[in-house]
Amino acid sequence: MKVFITGSKGFIGRELLAQCKKQGIEVIEADLPEADICSREIIELMPEGVDAVIHLAALSRDPECKNRAYACFNLNVMGTLNLIDAAEKKEAKQFIFASSEWVYDNCSEKEVKDEESIINITNHKSEYALSKLVSEANLRQKYQYGFCPVTVLRFGIIYGARREGGSAVETLFEAVRTKDEIEVGCLRTGRHFIHVSDIAAGIIKSIGLNGFELINLSGDKLITLDDVIEISKKLLGKKPRVIERDPTNPNVRRISNEKAKKILNWEPEIDLEAGLKALTLIK
Repeated sequence: MKVFITGSKGFIGRELLAQCKKQGIEVIEADLPEADICSREIIELMPEGVDAVIHLAALSRDPECKNRAYACFNLNVMGTLNLIDAAEKKEAKQFIFASSEWVYDNCSEKEVKDEESIINITNHKSEYALSKLVSEANLRQKYQYGFCPVTVLRFGIIYGARREGGSAVETLFEAVRTKDEIEVGCLRTGRHFIHVSDIAAGIIKSIGLNGFELINLSGDKLITLDDVIEISKKLLGKKPRVIERDPTNPNVRRISNEKAKKILNWEPEIDLEAGLKALTLIK
């Protein structure tokens, strides 16, 4: 099996490369800076008939995109269209696109979002979310014109061992490790956080899928800020004071991963405690 990966130097890409190597999957990396994903030269790097194009490269954090619509759409939308064009010309057998759970709008404590949930684009204020939705729509349209099978993977909020950046999981873990006092909005704020190794495993499981598919790759259960803090305290032997600014106003996103379990035969393997334990190894 041979795959072509963009964004292979990023957080997810590095883990995906490691897992591909273990499984004997040949990888060709798009050896261009992320800013050059729009370059027509990318077609020269892509082999004929590759089993899958796995497109991870993007401006992937909201702060990078906020009030920077041109830069965001140029890379995330036009870059994707450029790669679609290359994949079509090189007769790739599948196109796997890294989308995000942030495409879902109006999330609440009570509602679980799945791939059939209606999305109202007018509710979105995030340039990043809009760029992913537009690329999803472009891929759906291209598939209807006879393009190769397309798999859109809507990633949950990802965490793992990295030296900079990260989700609330890494941020709170570091706060427990280094501070005597931690301030949060509401301890009941929660996400279906998912470890980066489970994301990479899900990507590999999706290779070879036919048709046009939207699939959520998210954690099994809702993990609150309180869960992260309490397990971090246990692992680190720390007892910082926790100040809750707005205890009655949690921000919760419930995202179902049942479709991924059913059609990919995939499920997350790294629970929160194991994932946080790995963070203790970072120097």
